[in-house]
Amino acid sequence: MKRFIYLLITMFFAVNTYAQHFLKHSAKADKWVDSVYQSLTPKQRIAQLIVIRESDIRNNQPIIFADSVKNIIKQYNIGAVCLFQGAANEQAKYIGEFQQLAQTPLLVCIDGETGLGMRMNEVQKFPDQLTIGAMRNADKLVYKMGCAIAIQCKRIGINLDYAPVVDINNNPQNPVIGYRSFGQNKYIVARYGIAVMRGLQDNGVMACAKHFPGHGDVDVDSHLDLPVIHKSLQSLDTLELYPFKKIFKAGIGSVMIAHLFIPMIDSTPHLASSLSPKFVNDLLRKQIGFNGISFTDALEMQGVAKYFPQGEIAVKSLLAGNDMLCLPENVGQCIQKIEEAINDRELSWSNIENSAKRVLYAKYNLGLNKRSNIDTINVVADLNKDVKSIRTEIAKQSLTAVALEHNHFLPLRKNEKIAYVAIGMNNENTISKEMKNVLNADVFYLSYNATDDEAQTLFDKLVIKNYDRIVVGVHGFSKYPAHNFGISETTVDLLHQISTHYSSAIALVFGNPYAIANVADYKNIIACYEDDTIFQQNAFHFLIGKTFAKGRLPISVNAAMPYGTGILVKVK
Repeated sequence: MKRFIYLLITMFFAVNTYAQHFLKHSAKADKWVDSVYQSLTPKQRIAQLIVIRESDIRNNQPIIFADSVKNIIKQYNIGAVCLFQGAANEQAKYIGEFQQLAQTPLLVCIDGETGLGMRMNEVQKFPDQLTIGAMRNADKLVYKMGCAIAIQCKRIGINLDYAPVVDINNNPQNPVIGYRSFGQNKYIVARYGIAVMRGLQDNGVMACAKHFPGHGDVDVDSHLDLPVIHKSLQSLDTLELYPFKKIFKAGIGSVMIAHLFIPMIDSTPHLASSLSPKFVNDLLRKQIGFNGISFTDALEMQGVAKYFPQGEIAVKSLLAGNDMLCLPENVGQCIQKIEEAINDRELSWSNIENSAKRVLYAKYNLGLNKRSNIDTINVVADLNKDVKSIRTEIAKQSLTAVALEHNHFLPLRKNEKIAYVAIGMNNENTISKEMKNVLNADVFYLSYNATDDEAQTLFDKLVIKNYDRIVVGVHGFSKYPAHNFGISETTVDLLHQISTHYSSAIALVFGNPYAIANVADYKNIIACYEDDTIFQQNAFHFLIGKTFAKGRLPISVNAAMPYGTGILVKVK
């Protein structure tokens, strides 16, 4: 018993110590932070709180704003840059140049929820968080993925990843979170969020929990307008705040504050949670006790930008209690307005000093007190090194038997007359090739642009052939729920015709599991979650009996297919 109590006490202090990892004080850290802070001009101290956009997509092409970023670094000595697009070797080169140019080392950030592949075309991405949420008891694998993402980041000089998303996906119509969440179960969201965080931070990359206090239950995109949530603090505390509290206790280094309007907590017109002291100073800092770095969500987003001028947004963000201002549109204007607010005694220099030193401690503990060079040789190969193996394992563990006739599945055999209907496709893909080459199946394609006549012609062929087994693959649809994920009425009608005529038809859904609603009348439904070679190959292996479904739905499709649905029956 004494040993057990000792272990509990050790674990408690380990957690609380871990929470301070990236902000911990030591004689060497204190000396470096004080020295750097004293070397900064008043404007530069403010600039340490600013994160600027380093790249974007223009005319469907990635563009790196290298020259303008260098000018801003030289002119203002800003605190951080955030990567969004661009080739990996180019980014590695520019990150090295930015750091060499910076008077004070830069935090280099990325919105990399699925790793660097989320932002760099030649890098493969890890699975979406909703796919990961379909796995059962996979904390070790999720941690492994977090480690691999951290290794990617470190390889090209990134030291902060705006991940994981710990929003609970409790609104099927959410236009901006959805597949980016681990799902609707707060316990799984917290567990897998912590696993990703530990993988990142154990390997020297700061993680960031987002989007506080919870962006899951909205039906408006905060990039376009300010979403409204009609919930009390007690209601938020029951659900949305749970994963944040857990991941804060587990030691995450930073948090991102969402642009939300929650009038039962702060009814100030048009005042987003990111700009409200009631959310940041009171709820986050005082009530919950989070003492890491607080980032605003992007200040260029219309959820806040349409209501306040940029300089005013910057002042309100700091007054609310935030440390770092993400993606303001005009750095000079922000600094000017912050100085004016200090002169008018609206803000104080102690506010700036506290936040700037918090940022500097993070930089020291991330190793940025020492300059290092970035090797640009074999960058792409190094970044892709671990993705395929981890992605393959996640595909295997997430595949979900949502419905099986008689609760078991009889594998497809080569001597059967089989058809594969690829909905949303014009040309062959991995699974259609396998169906054709291995099982001698007839393969049919129907795009979402197909006419009713084309759909009817395809159906007539299926009827005439009188197949033993029919497999329908739903491919290529949007991850977002608008307009039924881009799945046309014509193809939905065909799906229903097939299930009516072939009552034992099998539906494979390669994408957002909410889209399963379109095949809810099928007796055999398999959620495959993603639509690439790896996930298609895994689905085919299930069809021929080489593997079996292990996953469960991370969300509720309807009353008949609630969260957690997943038949664990090995194929026979």
